[in-house]
Amino acid sequence: MKIAIGADHAGFPLKAAVVERLKAKGHEVTDLGTHSEAACDYPDFAHAVAAAVAEGRAERGVMLCGSGVGATVAVNKVPGVRGALCHDTFSARQGVEDDDVNVLCLGARVVGVSLALEVLDAWAAARFSNAERHARRRDKVVAIERRYGAKL
Repeated sequence: MKIAIGADHAGFPLKAAVVERLKAKGHEVTDLGTHSEAACDYPDFAHAVAAAVAEGRAERGVMLCGSGVGATVAVNKVPGVRGALCHDTFSARQGVEDDDVNVLCLGARVVGVSLALEVLDAWAAARFSNAERHARRRDKVVAIERRYGAKL
């Protein structure tokens, strides 16, 4: 799978381990920055990751920041992106299977490397179920996005 990854300065220390794990699992990774711990703004990198997913240059994305909250807010501003902040394997797996989550957000200051990699593995291995009830709910979310997207 093609996966875009981004991080701000707080997420940068975790990014190398995430990239290494994704590549070890056979994924093609596009690193959209940042490339150091120098202070920077998470919306710039969240937008790059979300745009890569929305435009089809990546099937999914991973965004890392300090808490994961800002990154989640930012990625969800891009139409077609369904980002989720996950700090446990159940939410990561269920988010994809039931809600068709295509961007995983992690708080590098909230989870350690081991847990982050477990969450990442659960998310990357999961597939949308296409169950009627889940597709219907996802489609309702997309309809909300379409209704308000032009007004933002």
